[in-house]
Amino acid sequence: MIQIEILKSKIHRATVTDSNLQYIGSLTIDEDLMDAADLIEYEKVNVLNTNNGERFETYVIKGRRGSGDIIVNGAAARKVQPRDIIIIVAYAIVPASEAPKLKPVIVFPDDRNKLH
Repeated sequence: MIQIEILKSKIHRATVTDSNLQYIGSLTIDEDLMDAADLIEYEKVNVLNTNNGERFETYVIKGRRGSGDIIVNGAAARKVQPRDIIIIVAYAIVPASEAPKLKPVIVFPDDRNKLH
């Protein structure tokens, strides 16, 4: 069976609120944004920094619900600055025959990482 990787979830233009080089790794995301984007804790994501072109892979951990937190942790903290705008994407591997039916969840937070 042929399988392909396809976009599952996207948080488009989130604002980095902090970075923590000393944390062991990951990307902290406000749990409200995680729910809206259909992301689960420890899911692998790609992060695209629109300010400097950096791209990296990490995994998601839950942030405080309603906080607006988008915190880049560990070594990836060197790839962002607070207030940078990032795009967070997650993919799913599905049978090629199912791919056309999959519609990605895309959310567009405001500049405080809130949804309206």
